[in-house]
Parts: sequence; C-alpha cells; structure tokens
Amino acid sequence: MNKQNLRNYWKTNLKYLAILLSIWFLVSFGCGILFVKQLNTIKLGGFKLGFWFAQQGAIYTFVILIFVYIRLMNKLDKKHHLND
Repeated sequence: MNKQNLRNYWKTNLKYLAILLSIWFLVSFGCGILFVKQLNTIKLGGFKLGFWFAQQGAIYTFVILIFVYIRLMNKLDKKHHLND
C-alpha cells in the first residue's frame, strides 16, 4: 500500500468517525438536553420522547452507529485491499 493510498484510507476513516460521532452527539445532547421540552410533547411507549432519548435513545443510536461504522469500514477495507 503506497503512502497516498494510506492517506486516503485514514482521511476517509476520520471523515466517517467525525460524521458518526456528530450524529451521536446531536442525538444524545440535542434530543436528550437541548430539545427535551419540544420532544416531551410526544409520547413513546407511555414515556415522554425527550426522557426516552435521554435514557435509552442515545444508547440505541450509539449501538446502531457502531454497526454502521463496521459496515463502512468493511467497504473501505475492500476498496483499499485491506480485507485480510
């Protein structure tokens, strides 16, 4: 693997990380803290949606993002021929 290919690999990897962590931050901080009053007008399973995001939604989002990251990295590894 040449240096330019390696740089592209890590640049893409860091881009994926930045995007996925931003989504997690927006869901956990935004939905659980900043927009909680607006979300609390909606009920989910008998609980206010803002409360649900603060207690469980951010965790579920994080787990989903882990699987998304795995899939993205598997594709990236194949693209750069690192899928040993």
